[in-house]
Amino acid sequence: MKRTALAEFLHDEAAGGIVLALATVVALVWANSPLGDDYVALWETKLDLGLELDLHHWINDGLMAIFFFVVGLEIKRELVCGELQDRRTATLPVVAAIGGVALPALLFTLLTAGTPDAPGWAIPAATDIAFAVGVLALLGDRIPASLKLFLLTIAIVDDILAIAIIAVFYADDLSILWLAGSALGLVGMVGLRRLGATRPWQYVPLAIVVWVAMHESGVHATIAGVLIGLLMPTGEIDGRNVLEELEDRLHNVTAFAIVPLFALANAGVDLGGGTLQDAASSTLAWAIVLGLVVGKLLGIGGAAMLALRAGWGVLPDGVDRGHVWGAAALGGIGFTVSLFIAQLAYVDGAQIAIAKVGILVGSLVSGALGVLLLLRRRAQVAP
Repeated sequence: MKRTALAEFLHDEAAGGIVLALATVVALVWANSPLGDDYVALWETKLDLGLELDLHHWINDGLMAIFFFVVGLEIKRELVCGELQDRRTATLPVVAAIGGVALPALLFTLLTAGTPDAPGWAIPAATDIAFAVGVLALLGDRIPASLKLFLLTIAIVDDILAIAIIAVFYADDLSILWLAGSALGLVGMVGLRRLGATRPWQYVPLAIVVWVAMHESGVHATIAGVLIGLLMPTGEIDGRNVLEELEDRLHNVTAFAIVPLFALANAGVDLGGGTLQDAASSTLAWAIVLGLVVGKLLGIGGAAMLALRAGWGVLPDGVDRGHVWGAAALGGIGFTVSLFIAQLAYVDGAQIAIAKVGILVGSLVSGALGVLLLLRRRAQVAP
């Protein structure tokens, strides 16, 4: 029996989460092995491809733009023909996602206000779709299938909010001229679409122009990927669904190559030299852990409960309040976007290393807590 597009997406995210976990382990082992210096040197290798960036930045600014392009496609699909199209169905996960972004950011800010760590307030606000859905997949039929869709919708709304945060709060000194160039490139892509261009390669030259101009403008270059994804046409053109076709082609590339490569380049923290001790006594690390574990749990779960009490939506079939709390805990698996924001928030290497430790610990604890809550719920309803 052929799987639906949603089933395919969830399967890919689950499998991608496993690959992402393996890449993270490899990065940590490599960075803490006798070859640790080679790990650092590799990502600092300069690649002069018109922009003077090292390999690390080509991955974070370039390849991750493709990841965010796919995120843009997913957001548009959900808005046009998915869960976010139905207001009543979408209200509950949307409210839950907003609570899951706001409370972690607030808790982090309360702990770090007035310190050099304060710029990282958005680090615990992110949810990693691949890891969260991957953990749910490990539970198999012990959870209702509709819970996966509920968590996926929360994560997509979370992505929308994270993208807005990156664009507004983590932009460098803005260049209006370069922004105008990026905008002209986007207008050109709209023109191509109206002229009936349906082949993805037809958009590539202008997409590169938009990316370069966005990079030089001071707005993070990955935002270009999201905007281009949102501009892609929906529906069938000449018998081809361009949006679905692009998603099918690129989703596996991002899930099994780009995001694991990002983890390999960013998750390697040298835990020697007092890094763990520094993290254990650091307000920054604890603020991230608190935001991911407590902030996400109470933010997502609490907002969902308030929304249900106010009549602002309904739970999916087969999902009860106990399941919501388990999903809320899994929302604390930040990882990919959290690591990404940490790189934008800080320049100091020691701060970044401590932030990474906090992200790893917070994500692990959140994942374990989510599994325990969902298994406990399963035990309660078992005959």
